[in-house]
This record gives sequence, C-alpha cells and structure tokens, in this order.
Amino acid sequence: MVLYSKHIILEHEEFDGFLEIEHGKIKALHKEFTGAYEDFSDYIILPGFIDIHIHGWATGSFWFEKSSGALREMCRTLPYAGVTSYLATSGADTISEIKRCIKAADDAFEAGFPGAEMLGVHLEGPFINPQYRGMQREECCILPRLEVMKEIYNSFRNKELCRYMTIAVEQEGAREVLEFCKSHGIQTSIGHSGATFSQIKEIKDAGVGGVTHMFSGMRGFHHREPGVAGAALYFDDMMCEFAKQTGMTVSHEAFDIAFRIKGSERIIMTTDCSGLAQTQTEFDHYVRKMKFIKAGDQVRIEHYDGRVEWLDPKDYQAVREIELSYIGSVQNMAKHTRVDWFDIMRMTSLNPARYIHVDDRKGSIAPGKDGDLTVVDSDLNLVSVFCRGKEMRDGDEMCCK
Repeated sequence: MVLYSKHIILEHEEFDGFLEIEHGKIKALHKEFTGAYEDFSDYIILPGFIDIHIHGWATGSFWFEKSSGALREMCRTLPYAGVTSYLATSGADTISEIKRCIKAADDAFEAGFPGAEMLGVHLEGPFINPQYRGMQREECCILPRLEVMKEIYNSFRNKELCRYMTIAVEQEGAREVLEFCKSHGIQTSIGHSGATFSQIKEIKDAGVGGVTHMFSGMRGFHHREPGVAGAALYFDDMMCEFAKQTGMTVSHEAFDIAFRIKGSERIIMTTDCSGLAQTQTEFDHYVRKMKFIKAGDQVRIEHYDGRVEWLDPKDYQAVREIELSYIGSVQNMAKHTRVDWFDIMRMTSLNPARYIHVDDRKGSIAPGKDGDLTVVDSDLNLVSVFCRGKEMRDGDEMCCK
C-alpha cells in the first residue's frame, strides 16, 4: 500500500511524497513513485496518536469493567477518535481489583485484538495521596510499599505490559517503589500528590519523569511554594501530561502558559477518559455535575439541574459524545494555543512513545516503524486512521464520519 500527500509530517521535515507500507510496517518514503497509490494530496499525514492515560472510551472501560472485552471495544473504537495505540489505565482500587485489570490486559495482549494497539498498563495508583485523590476512591489510596509493588508487578504474565505508574512521591516508601520501577523500565510520574518543590527536587533522581494530568490533582503553584505544578514547569526534563482540553478541568489559558514554558517537546496530550457509560454502579462526575448510574442494561444520567437521560451503553453513536475524544481535544487545544504540525506531532505521538519506551516502533513516520497514521485536514478533522497498516472503518463509513 502506498499513500501520497504533500504534507507527511516526519520528525524533522514536512515531506511531499509517497509513503509505502508493507506487512503493517512503514517500508519506505519515496519522492517519486510509478505504481498505484491512495491520494491524500492536501491532507496531513501524522504519526498515529498515542493515548497513555485512558481508562475507557465510549463502549468499553478498562477501569469500570476490568475485562478483556472492554479492551476489545477500546481497540475497536479508539481509531474513530484518531488514536492508534494506548495504555489501558487503572485506578486506585483494591489490590485484588487491580489484579483483575492486569489479568484483563494480559488476556487482551495475548488475544491481539485488531484496531488501536493496547501497549500496556498505566497504573494510576494505588500509591496516591488521598488528599489529592480527585475522583479516586479514598479507601484505596495507600502508602507506597515495595512488597505491594512487587506483588502488582509479578501478577503480570507479560511483564512488558507494566509500563507506567502514577505515584505521590512525598509519601513514605515512595523512593523504594520508584527505584524498583526505574530498574524494571517502568516510567513513573507524579500525580494525585501534595509534594513540595524540595521533595521533588530530592527524589527526581529515582526516575520520576514528569507529572500526571498537569495542574489537576496536585499541589498547585504558589510564589513561596511552587509545589508539584511549579516543579513541573521549572525542571526542563520533566514532562507535563495533560488530560483532555475541555477547558473545564484545566483552563485553556493555563495550558497555554505551560506550552510557552515547556514547549511541545515536554508536553504529552492524553484524554483521561473513563468510558463513563460503562459504570458498573454509580459514578459522580462532580466537575461536569452529572451522575452516571447503571440501571439494568441501560445507563441513567442524572444532571445536577434535575435533567435525566437514558442511554444504551453499548451503542457507540449514542455514547461517543459523552466525553471529549482525543481528536476533539487536539482541535480544542489548537484553537487556543498557537501550534504547528510539528508541535502536534510531538505532543500526540513522539513524546508519549519516548516516554513509555516504545519509540523503537511508534511515535514517528520512518522506515521500520509500525504503519500507524492519523490523517487530518487543515482544520484537524479526521480523514482516515491506519493501525499497523490497516485502514480502520466504522462499518462502511470512514472512521471520521
């Protein structure tokens, strides 16, 4: 398969030419080509978006359902949001529930579901500070303990799936857990944390690479105590992972301030979506002022203003608008922050691939890497998505329609 575009966004170049994919991998880039090709002339071909912080999406929720079936749904539908690979993200649950998540991830990995590739697991907890828990369960926020970390890690049948952990680094026992993660190639990030600037400065050497959902669930910036947010902005080598840019949790101006300081080289865009329609009990989304309640085979949405909605949680078209998609977040961000195609490429693909150590095959368009592509028009509307060389379609419709 060969694609042509005037705007193929490579790591250091906007390439006008032909992109050849064979057996799911990028085989070559050509300035000239005489065979058959798909014409994307005026569209922009980006490396596939990578979401390293996503609990669930639309018809599947890793966090709520804890099943390989949920991951199959996420693999199937995430390309319709522009995502070609992701980390299934758990929450601050009991250890037994976290192990259920891990088993589901192992099962999904071994099944090799088509669509967006599940690259591993992001453990968002359980070692987080209950004072900054956000929507996490307080009773499941526990102090870091090396023996518990080993128990969690050893429950993976496929150890390479344990890729990323969010941790409150100020808590007793954090250094031992961080050093274990560093020695096992697990990226760690500060989140749900009340750490001070000095605490972060002292523990950075243990492998902490950045912060989870920047500005949210952390000690904020104060001119006498920069806190977690200030440390993330101050230290050049710290990555700022941002949740979806709705403007509610983090204002567009706050994102723009971080972008001016960090640049696109140190920002990772994620969604932190939950797959809200898949709640198994009741989930109170206090930011959006909505409760999601499982009611038989339906989900009831109770708005704080008294309105009630009913939805079929397995109807993709019915639930896809509940949460802002990855491509929708990128569109919103680009409306409020001055970015170019290289900025977008870094924040959505190259940076997350490097952060979780999959840049040997993901994150950029280059020969030998996976044929993961997100194709958009000049207004960032989705045109097509390719996952490991296969164009993803929703029935007979293109993924964006």
